[in-house]
Amino acid sequence: MIDFKEALKIIGGQVFVPDTERVDLRDAPGRILAEDIISDIDMPPFDRSAMDGFACRRSDLGDRLEIIESIKAGDVPRMRIGRNQCTRIMTGGKVPDGADCVIMVEHTLPEDDRHIRFAGSKTAGNIAFKGEDLKKGDLVLAKGTLLRPGHIAILAAAGSGKPAVFRQPLVAVLTTGDEIVEPDTLPGGTSIRNSNGPSLVAQISVIGALPDYRGIIEDDPSATASAISEALSSCDAILITGGVSMGDYDFVPEVLRSCGIELFFEKVAIKPGRPTVFGKKGNIPVFGLPGNPVSAFIIFELMVKPLLFQMMGHKYDLPAISLPMGRDYSRKKADRVSFIPVSLNSRGEVIPAEYHGSGHIHSLAGAWGLMGMETGVYSIKKGERVNVRQI
Repeated sequence: MIDFKEALKIIGGQVFVPDTERVDLRDAPGRILAEDIISDIDMPPFDRSAMDGFACRRSDLGDRLEIIESIKAGDVPRMRIGRNQCTRIMTGGKVPDGADCVIMVEHTLPEDDRHIRFAGSKTAGNIAFKGEDLKKGDLVLAKGTLLRPGHIAILAAAGSGKPAVFRQPLVAVLTTGDEIVEPDTLPGGTSIRNSNGPSLVAQISVIGALPDYRGIIEDDPSATASAISEALSSCDAILITGGVSMGDYDFVPEVLRSCGIELFFEKVAIKPGRPTVFGKKGNIPVFGLPGNPVSAFIIFELMVKPLLFQMMGHKYDLPAISLPMGRDYSRKKADRVSFIPVSLNSRGEVIPAEYHGSGHIHSLAGAWGLMGMETGVYSIKKGERVNVRQI
């Protein structure tokens, strides 16, 4: 059995050179940049007004100001601001030469159609100066950036209408078990519905990879080997759930070997998720995940997700937030590092979910994150700080 941190090190040590493609900005959110984005212009590209008002000289604020022009966004000023002159200007309008501030409309008093006075005591400049956000040639976004909606406006402003992104890996999802039926089937006898397949498909989709659900495989080595071989021929990664522990029908590790997959480990000192298998054939990583749904969910979050992000050119660390416990918590055994589904109360304190083991799928309902408990730690008191990874 391998240490959890050592398992992460092995997984993170795999090398991938993902392909790239160009996509429209509308399809860019959730993708990983495959190039540095360099600004081709200054931003703003000119001195622009930050609000509706009057552009003038600060030295003339105590005098009567003559309105010589009106400028809206997109207009090119025709006149230079001279002594005791101003220009009516709209937000985003280009500030005329000679002006060094824009006074807000609310801080002015009209005297007639062509004259105003400043009615305030002081004013900010209210000008967004050319290049104050970015200068031409500046790095806008770095290669490897996971594109969020907030990045799209930046890409557009930098002239990157079709950014290069890394190709999304196609991830095969296989579930094993003669007792498993699909969610739209009413279970009978000792059958149970397949929750692992839909859960893994959702987890894969959320991070921007492409799930390829391949259904339920019977508990038979030949059928399992055939399904794995087919997935190896067409997919970039494989997840198979069930058949990885110590029962008579848990033959997945041996089948993986028979398919030419090199196994790096078969058990991890973690709870839940000890019977986790990881291997690789060529550039195709293969995970054998536990059949219990909470175990499969947690192992994906902790081990599979970082690797899939790595395959997409993004370095994903396991972000842990230090938060206070909202109540006492204890466990009977502390021989492995544990991860417990938790929620947060209104004070931002950690509340462990009601949790009856790795088959208790309802513990994930409302879970905000996973609380880690290191080996040898039996209890945590209310108010103590713990590390929580958001899911």
